[in-house]
Amino acid sequence: MSHNNSGTLLGHPKGLFLLFGTELWERFSYYAMRAILVLYLTDKTIDGGLGWTTQEALSLYGIYTGLVYFTPLIGGWIADNFLGQRRSIIIGGVLMAIGQFTLALPHSVVDPHAVKAFYVGLTFLIIGNGLFKPNISTMVGDLYEEGDNRRDGAFTIFYMGINIGSLLAGVIAGTASAVYGWKAGFLCAGFGMLFSLLIQLFFAQRYLGNIGTVPAAVRDAAKNASGKKEPLTKVERDRLKVIMVMCTFVIVFWAGFEQAGGLMNIYSQEYTNRMIGSFEVPAAWFQSLNPFFIIICAPILASLWVKMGKKEPNSPVKFALAMFSLALGFACMIGAALEQGGDMTVKTSMLWLIGAYFFHTIGELCLSPIGLSMVTKLAPLRLASLMMGAWFGANAIANYIAGEIGSRIGEAGPLAIFSGIAITAVIAGVLLLLLSNTLINWMHGAESSNDDEHIKVKTAEA
Repeated sequence: MSHNNSGTLLGHPKGLFLLFGTELWERFSYYAMRAILVLYLTDKTIDGGLGWTTQEALSLYGIYTGLVYFTPLIGGWIADNFLGQRRSIIIGGVLMAIGQFTLALPHSVVDPHAVKAFYVGLTFLIIGNGLFKPNISTMVGDLYEEGDNRRDGAFTIFYMGINIGSLLAGVIAGTASAVYGWKAGFLCAGFGMLFSLLIQLFFAQRYLGNIGTVPAAVRDAAKNASGKKEPLTKVERDRLKVIMVMCTFVIVFWAGFEQAGGLMNIYSQEYTNRMIGSFEVPAAWFQSLNPFFIIICAPILASLWVKMGKKEPNSPVKFALAMFSLALGFACMIGAALEQGGDMTVKTSMLWLIGAYFFHTIGELCLSPIGLSMVTKLAPLRLASLMMGAWFGANAIANYIAGEIGSRIGEAGPLAIFSGIAITAVIAGVLLLLLSNTLINWMHGAESSNDDEHIKVKTAEA
């Protein structure tokens, strides 16, 4: 793997910030469209919407987000074997831009085929996303050599880009749609995607050198004595086992975390006293707490991991910390439910909600960027983007489970649901701590830069 030495910024290769910008605008594009999708579908046709029922719109939204998390598996495989990551990102970006601009076409142009045009636009978005999403994360990993302890910090910075994109998206696309109609919101999303593409096209060569230009399977075969694909070694199989075990815990985390989005949204709307003096805080603003806390806490955590040096906890321990943080967040929600004392007319303090979002965010920062980083450390080169796709697949399953739990809230009541999730998270965290030594052994030194670990790997491979 060759690195071009175009210098560093904040102690990281400048290529990280190029990928950060590319991802920021792509996520802006995705979240801008996501913020208005259901609203556009259910709005009356006279107001420029499609006039669907809420049920139809939510059902389509579920299928769309599911596919968006599923297609990276296919896109990752195509990039690993045929296109390489850089080309995949450009093609994916172009397809997504076409998709957003198709959605933005005024009804006067697409009628009487407005719904068909809408489906065509979504199809372009889904295929483009599959090529884009797994490959950009893999390239972040490629900027660092094996054993470089800046990697977790790098993914935490990269993760901040995602959240700046989503924070801007809601504000900009939401405002544009409110003032100029739905199509203006989709137009904003299209321009976001164009920015992302232009950053990649103009600066990639300078800041990434040849990272991501050759398909991983080709690079990998070139390293083998036979010059061909070889079967997985024992070390590679062990490392893949770690990814699979961690994926299971990721599903537990996101099923709880995503629950918060639905449940806590309703809670903030109906049961929270949102008055500050005579001003009532809009319930939707609470949704911005998560990206807001991420943008503040990500740089702090990123520098903390680097400062800890040799004492930095390994991935399984960071995942356990994420589970405990999730439980603390739900402990805040249990506090809110206890303050109500079963009386649903009582409004609770909004500090409970702010506390819950804060702990959930800390949990997310201990799990999501660390997980992305871990996949790039452990996946065999020829499967790197495919395994990144599998990682996003775990999110798809978690989103589905979260919806299932959420739809059954009626009979249980908030206290039971909040405590149930908190207890599950604590059990998962303890399990992870118990498993951590086994998982670290299966990693065969992927998480330590010590020479003796490399010797161990060599003997294990021999």
